[in-house]
Amino acid sequence: MKYLFSKEHTWAAQAEDGVWLVGISEYAQNMLGDVVFIDPPKVGQAVEQFAVCGLIESVKTGSDLYAPLAGTVLAVNDEALSAPEKVNDHPYATWIFKLEANATGVEALLDQTTYEAQV
Repeated sequence: MKYLFSKEHTWAAQAEDGVWLVGISEYAQNMLGDVVFIDPPKVGQAVEQFAVCGLIESVKTGSDLYAPLAGTVLAVNDEALSAPEKVNDHPYATWIFKLEANATGVEALLDQTTYEAQV
């Protein structure tokens, strides 16, 4: 899967069905520490690109969750919500929400090499 990143440390990866999976980067989970709670956007909620759409809390701090693309939330990952430590264990395998988004805005995201060079 090809991961694209926002400067706010969220990733987006387009699944085979065209839906975008969204999670947080390895860097973000390292900075947060042990994730203990995730408050994702609600199913059916419209989100704006780079706008706050939820919250992630760790034992150290709370951090806003930003949408990497504009669109409508189709699903949230109940497995990640019930076991938020999965975000720490496997940040690129653990999506937080699914997003129906069109391709506009994708060009504003960073590829993995560019993102990693900035962090």
